Amino acid sequence: MRNFFIFIFISVFISNSTKAQGLLDKETVSFTRQDSLRGSITKERAWWDVKSYHLDIKVNPSDSTITGSNTIKYQVLQEYNRMQIDLQSPMNIYKVIQDGKDLKYTREGNAFFIELEATQIIGKIRELTIFYGGKPKVAVNPPWDGGITWKKDNKGKLFIASSCQGLGASVWWPNKDHMYDEVENMLISVNVPGDLMDVSNGRLLSVNKLKDGTKTYNWYVSNPINNYGVNINIGDYVSFSEVYQGEKGNLDCTYYVLRDNLAKAKEQFKDVPRMLKAFEHWFGPYPFYEDSYKLVEAPYLGMEHQSSVTYGNGFKNGYRGRDLSGTGWGLKFDFIIIHESGHEWFANNITYKDIADMWIHESFTNYSESLFVEYYYGKEAGYSYFRGIRKNIQNDKPIIGNYNVNNEGSSDMYYKGANMLHTLRQIVNDDEKWRTILIGLNSTFYHQTVTTKQIEDYLSSEVGLDLNPFFNQYLRDTRIPTLEYYFKDKTLGFRWTNCVSGFDIPVKITINGEEKWLKPLTTWKQETIALENPKLEIDNNFYVAGFNITE
Repeated sequence: MRNFFIFIFISVFISNSTKAQGLLDKETVSFTRQDSLRGSITKERAWWDVKSYHLDIKVNPSDSTITGSNTIKYQVLQEYNRMQIDLQSPMNIYKVIQDGKDLKYTREGNAFFIELEATQIIGKIRELTIFYGGKPKVAVNPPWDGGITWKKDNKGKLFIASSCQGLGASVWWPNKDHMYDEVENMLISVNVPGDLMDVSNGRLLSVNKLKDGTKTYNWYVSNPINNYGVNINIGDYVSFSEVYQGEKGNLDCTYYVLRDNLAKAKEQFKDVPRMLKAFEHWFGPYPFYEDSYKLVEAPYLGMEHQSSVTYGNGFKNGYRGRDLSGTGWGLKFDFIIIHESGHEWFANNITYKDIADMWIHESFTNYSESLFVEYYYGKEAGYSYFRGIRKNIQNDKPIIGNYNVNNEGSSDMYYKGANMLHTLRQIVNDDEKWRTILIGLNSTFYHQTVTTKQIEDYLSSEVGLDLNPFFNQYLRDTRIPTLEYYFKDKTLGFRWTNCVSGFDIPVKITINGEEKWLKPLTTWKQETIALENPKLEIDNNFYVAGFNITE
């Protein structure tokens, strides 16, 4: 097995060997002012801190429109009177009111700039209401190319849902659409046809029956939530529930599925308590006990909507019935339940400030899949799953994207990012310490938006090593670091090549079956090896290559 992976790594190394050394430079990409308005903390955003939203909407299936309002409470951080609110075309804002007065506003693409008349006094909590409507973008390939999905179930009843990571929540409701500022709490009121139900985030406060035969579902989120985590799910739902005895007490778990799928869901969703037990072990308490946990059937594959995780995996194990690792272990669990729920810790609890740092969500959550396998089936099973998913790594471009323009990096943030973390675990070489570090991440950055630097600094501090070159290698470069070595006159020579400056991680090897740690640099080092016909093998849990220059 080890020789197989060294062979694969050498093949990739050779294919990359002609690339220039300056792979830390970003690829040349053109961005527009709209990208900057969407992705940067503009002056019109920076002066105010969002405190709460009341999103009050009517979903109209007859013409695929959404109409309603968003009442925003905010705290003034700096004196300024121009506010940016985002809402994407073809949606439109019709009126903005503060203190009973209509406010003037202008539109620049997907950004609206509201002129506030009242003096904005630092420290004060203010409120305004935005009235809006229109036909939101129809999701083309949700959740990757999102918007609103308008479908019907097998009985012809409407089946509607939102999904909008990357694209932005402003595709269907007006808000401060930048990840750095999470709203502290939120009331979501959704009016739907009377024969349907809406399931959104948090806890259901009430259902109002209106004279026109429609119903309004009122959901309250008591914890901070990112914009793309807010969702609507509308269908002919039935539900069942259980109480999980977790690390913080009783956790209410409620499951919403289409009527015909109730029996299948009661069997398949047994993975939820298994997930909670494993992830509370590895990451600490589920971060949203106050808002409960919900798993909601949706007309697309699934998404990590906070406390309202969406599910469309066909009630099968694996990823739509496939094992992404090719090892067999990926068929031991329902991929969407485990992966999307893992995001409750890494995406919803710890959230990137800029989508360029999306690896913070996806690398850790992809990594959580193998930790789930390890918890139930043993360490070697989890490790095997990791080695299996390496075949999906592309090494096409850096994992970190371009900042301030709403640009994410390579999809290698999933499999390569997870293998980076797995490699770091090998360096730590202490499973209990590693688990403590993962739990510490979720407590240190509890309900916070973060940057890559904060995560890098935390891990460097807790591991006790300068990991800057390590993260530069795996997050900002596309090359696989290669342990180049030779044997000569009972001497082993070794160094790191195909790597960034200063790359110096220790690596575990065996020589003729005897385990040993090396501490290579990018310059040659030597050690005495008093063995006949020595053969070196790199521990295949390190995402590195090996190359014997004497062969």
